[in-house]
Amino acid sequence: MEGENLPPASSSGVSSASTASSAVNASRNIRPRLTPGWRFGVYFIAFAGLLWLNVWAYLGRFDYYVLGIIMMMGINTILATSLNLINGFAGQFAIGHAGFMAIGAYTAALLTMHARVSFALALVLGGLAAGAVGLFIGIPTLRLRGDYLAIATLGLGEIIRVIIVNLPITGGAFGLSGILPYTTFFWVEGAVILTLVVLSNFIRSSHGRALLAVREDEFAAEAVGVPTTYYKVLAFVMGSFFAGVAGGLFAHYLLFIDPSQFGIIRSIDILIMVVLGGLGSLSGSVVAAIVLTALPEYLRGFAEYRMVAYSALLILIMLVRPAGLFGRVEIWELLNRGRPCSRPGAGPGAGPGPGPGPGSTGPGPEPRTKAESGMKPGLEPAGRQEVTG
Repeated sequence: MEGENLPPASSSGVSSASTASSAVNASRNIRPRLTPGWRFGVYFIAFAGLLWLNVWAYLGRFDYYVLGIIMMMGINTILATSLNLINGFAGQFAIGHAGFMAIGAYTAALLTMHARVSFALALVLGGLAAGAVGLFIGIPTLRLRGDYLAIATLGLGEIIRVIIVNLPITGGAFGLSGILPYTTFFWVEGAVILTLVVLSNFIRSSHGRALLAVREDEFAAEAVGVPTTYYKVLAFVMGSFFAGVAGGLFAHYLLFIDPSQFGIIRSIDILIMVVLGGLGSLSGSVVAAIVLTALPEYLRGFAEYRMVAYSALLILIMLVRPAGLFGRVEIWELLNRGRPCSRPGAGPGAGPGPGPGPGSTGPGPEPRTKAESGMKPGLEPAGRQEVTG
C-alpha cells in the first residue's frame, strides 16, 4: 500500500496534532470567567451599598461615632493608596508618609483659620505644599535604594514633625485648636473617589507602565531609556500630594491636631495597610484600610487585650497571605479570572472534543519520541507537515 512507505519525518504531524488535542482538552479543566450577569450583580451590590451609605448619611441616620469611623476609613484609604503608589507600584520603600500628612493638615487648617480660604482650595493648597516638600526631599533621597531609602524617609518624617513642634504658628507641642468643622462624609467620599480615579488612570497610562518597569527592574528600565529618577520622583510627589489632602480632611474632622498624631506610629500604621492589602493593588489598600480602621473599634470589648488581639490577627493574616490579601491583583481582575473546574471526570480527554479523529471522545495517541519519529536528538519539528500518499 502507498501509505506504508511514509517518510519518517511525517510522524511529527501526528505528534503535533496529539499535543494540540491534549492542550485543547486540558483547557476544559478551567472554568470560564464570570458571566456578565454575575459581574453586573457584584457591581450592583457595591453600588447599592454606596448609595445606602449616602442616603443614610444625608438623612443623618448614623450617630457621630459610627460616622466618624466611616470618615476615618475614607481618610485612611487615601493615605494607603497614595503610599501604595510609592511602595507598591514604584517599588520604593518609603516610611515617613505621616510627615506629608502633617504638612497638609497644618497648611489647610492655618489657611481656613487665618486666611479665610475656602475649604476646597485649602485642601488643594495643603496637598501642593506636601507635594512641594516631597519634590524637594525626593530628588536627593530617591537615589537611594532599599533599607537606606527607608531610613532616610523615616528620618525626614521625624524632621518634619520636629519642625512643626518648634514653629510658633503651629502651636508647638500644645497643638493647634479652633479648626473649623468643614470635613463631612461627602467631602471624604469625593476625595476618595477622586484619588482612586486619578491613581488608577495614572497606573494604566504609559507613565504607569514606565513606573511598573522601574519596579520590576530599575537597571533594565534605565537601559531601554526610561528616566527612572524622574518616575520615582513623580510617584513620590503624587503620593505626597494625596497624603496632604488626607491630612487636611483629618484636621478639619478632629478640629484639633498636635505633632504627636503624625509620628512614627502613624507612618507604620499606613505601611501596614499597604502591606496587608497587597503591594501593587489599589483595591487591596482600600479593603485593608477599611478593615484595619474598623477592627480596633470592634475589639474595644477586649479592654486591655485589644491591641494583643489586633496584633495576633495581623500576624495570622500575614502567615496565611504573605503577599497581602490581594497581592498585585485588583478585585475586578479576580472576578474575571478563571477557576479550576471541580466536576468529576473533567480532565484531558473527558467529554467530546477534538482528538485524533472526528468525533473522538478519548485522549489521542501519545506523542512519539524523537527516536521513533526519525528526528535527530536536540531538534524540534519546524511545523506540521502534510502527509501525502
